[in-house]
Amino acid sequence: MGISAGRKRKTKWWAVIFIILGVIALLIGGGILFSAPGRREVGRLTFGDVDFKKLRNGIYVGQFTGTKDHFRDTKVQVTIRGGQISDIQILKGALDKQGKPLELKKGQSIADLFDHVIQSQSLQVDVISGATLTSKAHLKALENALKQAQTE
Repeated sequence: MGISAGRKRKTKWWAVIFIILGVIALLIGGGILFSAPGRREVGRLTFGDVDFKKLRNGIYVGQFTGTKDHFRDTKVQVTIRGGQISDIQILKGALDKQGKPLELKKGQSIADLFDHVIQSQSLQVDVISGATLTSKAHLKALENALKQAQTE
């Protein structure tokens, strides 16, 4: 009788573990399905023409707000001095709890992406591999700020 009781206990533990793993799998799968429309929306973002030769000095704020979900909503502030981008700050988006740029992939952050924008004075920069959607959302917010800075 002792051996049979031991087997039942082991079977119960395996059943509990199996149920827990099943619930975790369902939650992950549900999260992926739930966020799919928002990921598609950001993945399909396109960028318009910004004439970097016609930027007015000043500080401008731009944002990207998703219509399918708000996981990648972003807001940035760009400073234009001497007709060129001199600084870009993330106000909302890929930030840690202290408000510093969040490390995304291989030690890179959106701040690194924005450094490339400042160096090239262009939105035509490589996005962060493995963080493509986050990069595109932040670049779209920047584009929206730069459109405000353009002279007619």
